[in-house]
Amino acid sequence: MKKIIWLFLISGMAATAQKNLTIQEATSGQYQIFAPKSLVSPHWRPDTHTITYLDETYAKLIQRSEASQWAESTLITKYELAAALKAKFPEDTFALRIFPYDYIWKNKSTLILNAEGAKGNYMVVFDADKKAVVSAVAIAQDAANQVLSPNGTSAAWLKENNIVITNNGKDINVTNDTDKGIVNGSDYTHRQEFGIDKGMWWSPNSDKLLYYRKDESMVANFPLVQWGERIATDKEIKYPMAGMKSEEVTLVLYDIATGKSLTLKTEGPKEQFLTTVTWSPDGKQIYVGVLNREQNHLKLNKYDAVTGNLIKTLFEEKAATYVEPLHGLTFVPGHADQFLYRTEKEGYEQFYLYTTDGKLVKKLGYKDVVVTELLNFDTNAKNVFYIGTANNGLDRQLYRAELSSGKTTQVTTTSGTHEDEVSSDGTLSLDNFANTTTVNDVIIINLKSNKATTLFKAENPYTGKTVLPKMELVTLTSADGKTPLNGRIIYPAKFDAAKKYPVMVYVYGGPHAQLVTNKWLGGASLFDYYMAQQGYVVFTLDSRGSDARGRDFEHVVHRNLGVNEMADQMKGVDFLKSKTFVDQNKIGVYGWSFGGFMTTSLMLDHADTFKVGVAGGPVCDWKYYEVMYGERYMDTPQENPEGYEKTSVIKKAQKLQGRLLVIHGAQDNVVVQQNSMEFIEACIKAGKQVDYFLYPTHEHNVRGKDRAHLNQKIADYFDTYLKK
Repeated sequence: MKKIIWLFLISGMAATAQKNLTIQEATSGQYQIFAPKSLVSPHWRPDTHTITYLDETYAKLIQRSEASQWAESTLITKYELAAALKAKFPEDTFALRIFPYDYIWKNKSTLILNAEGAKGNYMVVFDADKKAVVSAVAIAQDAANQVLSPNGTSAAWLKENNIVITNNGKDINVTNDTDKGIVNGSDYTHRQEFGIDKGMWWSPNSDKLLYYRKDESMVANFPLVQWGERIATDKEIKYPMAGMKSEEVTLVLYDIATGKSLTLKTEGPKEQFLTTVTWSPDGKQIYVGVLNREQNHLKLNKYDAVTGNLIKTLFEEKAATYVEPLHGLTFVPGHADQFLYRTEKEGYEQFYLYTTDGKLVKKLGYKDVVVTELLNFDTNAKNVFYIGTANNGLDRQLYRAELSSGKTTQVTTTSGTHEDEVSSDGTLSLDNFANTTTVNDVIIINLKSNKATTLFKAENPYTGKTVLPKMELVTLTSADGKTPLNGRIIYPAKFDAAKKYPVMVYVYGGPHAQLVTNKWLGGASLFDYYMAQQGYVVFTLDSRGSDARGRDFEHVVHRNLGVNEMADQMKGVDFLKSKTFVDQNKIGVYGWSFGGFMTTSLMLDHADTFKVGVAGGPVCDWKYYEVMYGERYMDTPQENPEGYEKTSVIKKAQKLQGRLLVIHGAQDNVVVQQNSMEFIEACIKAGKQVDYFLYPTHEHNVRGKDRAHLNQKIADYFDTYLKK
């Protein structure tokens, strides 16, 4: 029997003179007018017991210290920063809109930040105590992907597909490729899979720059029609579809002093993936994870930074499904011969301590905890702190692991979501805590005494403005009868158990996404609550295949995307049908991207259950998706023709019975529009009516003011075809 494990009411507000959310409020209010009070961009000053963050107007950098009993004071204003920049660059003008949000502390006294002047952009090292610019590098206003050198005197940046280094006021053209199919230094390498978020890495000594060189000249072009011209034009992008030719990537090392470049001898097939790129602390070696195109065999290699030669393969990782490296190595401070490697090879993504010779020193994993964020080490690197899962993936907790013994302690214990920043000495933690009944409690925890000092408790931002419907977190059992699944149900406004209500199932279900969490609003968007206010039961289930539950939970999707996920979603439908207040003849489903694929699949494979669906940006046949993601989960169409055939919604178009609205962005460079166009054509040939809507200027997501238009369209579609 399915069992509801715990129930939380979002609010006990009275309904007097309070209104339902508008579509605009449901779209952006969660991050604006209804955003809970929080600290903006909080950081500990290194080697201190002082935290800094931006004030509510983003005009000041505020500090609180233990010595002042955590009282607020202003450290720097945007005006003081502008004046210091003006003193350094008198020929420019600085009218800073806000204090830079993305500041970081370099050491106890100095900040690294970006600033924009009237004539150029600047990468700045700033002394917070003296309120003076220590050093700054001026770069072009159209510079992209800029990276400041560790010594703060040089910056590498991209000018279209080439790399420029600004050093001592002069620009050095590192690359000069005229063929746009050769892309240097871009973070959009391997389509940003494998945790890739940068394409250039300075050496620790600031004397060399390592960068990706991506040759995609041989990759097929995909057309994106631009509608803004009198006669529409074609913008072509490189899109390596599953089973077709992919990009060829190498790693190149540029020496600042000599102006010479060399390519790391990564060797192997040209279409392999280069990941987990990390410099050794002394700058003499470079570590690279070399992953085959099949994505089931990883080699962690060490290369000589002078010759580019392979020194040694430290270890290898293989899997019957796939290996997915997502993080660079983390060297242990003060121990240049040891690093942390993060992998799910034994079931859960956890840390392993290795020597630079490839010897495993210790596994630092703890129970079934999945590491979600590495924080930092304490003084002398005795312990490492991280955020990890608990409560079947619903919670996020702070953990401390002792490197010498491997002993792990769960530092925070209150069930919910903890977001922490630990001081550099490891004795204090800034803890932001929320759960389904707690908006946001901001606390300083003394990690030695366990004494907590509350900075503030955020008030319910909806009080007096609107009544949010009741919400429950529920636990169901997966289709294999073995695995607990997390679900969320939001009840209609003014819920009456004696009535019957239509249902909107909001679905994703795929890798790297978790929709149900033990935090404020249960992880739901405000649009879900809007639909509940309009009289719908809104239900979401994180099926097998979704995030934060471990390797086996996710890898069940391999070669058959959507199959086990749908089986689990139907267990959610069984749960809904067991409720007397659910109208079993009025169940609809909505999802975007992988959720759009799931929506369409459910509408076809379970046409007798789902009467209405809205599928946004849907993958309709995985052969139209890109190599890096698609082949990881499905292998190639040549290797897995049965899997591609079985999961293609294009092949099943004749099964459509209900009302289906397909939405796509005409500029979608992630799930290209060919997916939905082929599906629409299949529906036409099958004599099936289907609705289609295009956002001409949007990519994979509809953003900005048009988002409210999208949400209104979704709500109207359910109102028209399901509610009435």
